[in-house]
Amino acid sequence: MPLNPPVHYSDDVETILPDEAETIGQLNETFDRVLATTATDYGHAVRAVHAKGHGLIVGRMTVREDLPPELRQGLFAKPGNYDVVMRLSTNAGDILDDSVSLPRGVALKVIGVDGARLPDAEGTTQDFVMVNGKVFQAPNAGRFLTSLRALALTTDRLDGAKKAMSSVLRGVSAALETVGVQSTTLNALGGAPNVDPLGETYYSVTPFRYGDHIAKFSLAPISSDLLELKGNIVETKDSPDAIRQTVRSELRTRAPVWEFRVQLCRDLENQPVEDPTREWSEDEAPFAVVATIMAEPQDSWSKAKVDEIDERMRFSVWTGLAAHRPLGNINRARRDTYRHSAEYRARYNRCPIHEPNAAPVD
Repeated sequence: MPLNPPVHYSDDVETILPDEAETIGQLNETFDRVLATTATDYGHAVRAVHAKGHGLIVGRMTVREDLPPELRQGLFAKPGNYDVVMRLSTNAGDILDDSVSLPRGVALKVIGVDGARLPDAEGTTQDFVMVNGKVFQAPNAGRFLTSLRALALTTDRLDGAKKAMSSVLRGVSAALETVGVQSTTLNALGGAPNVDPLGETYYSVTPFRYGDHIAKFSLAPISSDLLELKGNIVETKDSPDAIRQTVRSELRTRAPVWEFRVQLCRDLENQPVEDPTREWSEDEAPFAVVATIMAEPQDSWSKAKVDEIDERMRFSVWTGLAAHRPLGNINRARRDTYRHSAEYRARYNRCPIHEPNAAPVD
């Protein structure tokens, strides 16, 4: 069956909810509780989500030359090469022992991107934030706020970061069940197998403007040295940082390659903008490769990288080109909450956060 043509972007593909501003304010208040609790525990402010990093990778993105017109949009409008920084992480807002099984994330920063920028987007970078799952756990920011409040309540009840991490998950589970959150939310927060993050495929989950069109994004490993890691379970017993150590060991000898893929929206009813819990069928809207990312063997947790990337950078879907504006209620909520978290870290740690002009060098 032939594919539908890509949907053309227009402002009316989004539906603004009447209580969005209030919900975002409450999200910031709840994130403040998480940020304050973890900062007190560690004596150092960490990200409100994806706090624990597993690997920091410097590489090079090459935009393909043979793209059809519908894919030649924004960053990918013309062939080119860009330095990139990648941060592998776990999605919790706490620096958890790796024996706690949680979904993994990757944040990608493309450096030196020209073009009209989103409001308040500093520098010349384009960020993409993805997880190793295809859907978000809540249909809108209001439902996500309910889950986050349950998590914050659990965090408040902990005596400190040294508590057994199995107790954390039990507490989160009980809190989520108390507020009636569905099991899919719990699965998004925990219970995922402890797979090697280098073998995983990552998805943006939420949609974005793609120049004249609308799209979701994906980052998929394609080199044999990454594909052989797919599904590998990392042994975490007696090793709280086992995933970080595993990634660091693997990247010392591997030269990884990923494909950056774009999934164009072709039917707004079947590929909705405002409900990120709905998976976009790849039969109706297949992914297409627009760029390749390559990296040399490297130390993925060097002191220089930790200082420059983990401490001094932030990753936000609202940092980038207007041609890739985040779409939908969840993305609109992310704009203020991401900035709020980064500003809190900068104030507490007395460490300014900036957009890089070049990739860091060890």
